[in-house]
Amino acid sequence: MDNKQYFYRTVIFTRHGEQIALADINNPKQITPLEEWLGIVISLADGQHSIEQLIGFLSAQYSDVPDKLQETVHSVIERLTDGEMLKLSDTAVELPYYLASPIEHLDLEKARTLIKEDGYVLH
Repeated sequence: MDNKQYFYRTVIFTRHGEQIALADINNPKQITPLEEWLGIVISLADGQHSIEQLIGFLSAQYSDVPDKLQETVHSVIERLTDGEMLKLSDTAVELPYYLASPIEHLDLEKARTLIKEDGYVLH
């Protein structure tokens, strides 16, 4: 995996305390909780940071960096890309309004309108 690539989410998410979950724009109370590592990466997948920066950020969160942190991050990214919840790019990506923030920070009507206008298919 090329750590210079940028990573970005393709799903709408929500944050309830420490729990990150997938959210349904048409039924915001319907959520699908994510495993901790998957949620962390989805919440940070803003298209403006590289995998290398993600690893650096996560490393800074620990007083003693876990062994195989890079391998864990790569595995999580692979799972998310296989599930089409995350994509990789060689350049930074500007996320559309409806993917840029957790659902609780969105104007839902605006988000739904933009999704329809963009012809965006939610995963």
